[in-house]
Amino acid sequence: MGLFTDLRDSISRAVDRMFSDAEPKRIGIYGPPNAGKTTLANRIARDWTGDAVGPESHIPHETRRARRKENVEIERNGKSVSIDIVDTPGVTTKVDYKEFLEHDMEKDDAVRRSREATEGVAEAMHWLREDVDGVIYVLDSSEDPFTQVNTMLIGIIESQDLPVLIFANKTDLEDSNVQRIANAFPQHETVPLSALEGNNMDEVYGKIAEYFG
Repeated sequence: MGLFTDLRDSISRAVDRMFSDAEPKRIGIYGPPNAGKTTLANRIARDWTGDAVGPESHIPHETRRARRKENVEIERNGKSVSIDIVDTPGVTTKVDYKEFLEHDMEKDDAVRRSREATEGVAEAMHWLREDVDGVIYVLDSSEDPFTQVNTMLIGIIESQDLPVLIFANKTDLEDSNVQRIANAFPQHETVPLSALEGNNMDEVYGKIAEYFG
């Protein structure tokens, strides 16, 4: 009986792996507000499906609920992967309604937006702890990466043992400094890109297929 039980269990595990590998990987796009997460999500979705994930804006916290684009098939360098893109709200330690007033927003709208953004942060953290199979971490390469939020999130990702790629976005900006991001998180590979301009997307797709495929 022991032999048959072991054989049955082995077959069961093999079948589970087959179906698991066939299912799209849920890849969360994380990072601080205004790093270009939705711009990148839209670039990936449009390139491989023709559709966008969500609206983009220069105003912080435009994405206040997680948005998901399913069954995005990416192929590069002989490797392929099927992913569900999860574009998450920007994570920050505090959302102050006053920052929205600087964008000519009425106070009531600013307060509502800050409340929704705070709820979005909580949702993003839930996805990270429960529902993603890998992480694309997007940073604005013109900004200092040494922040409490970035250190905290990278630490959580590592504690979850999730594969992670760090994308140094906005290389089209004059103040871009990709090496500063690579130095901040040397334990992870850093890939430069401009999601807005579409620069270096071939390498981006190659790394996504390699890491998550």
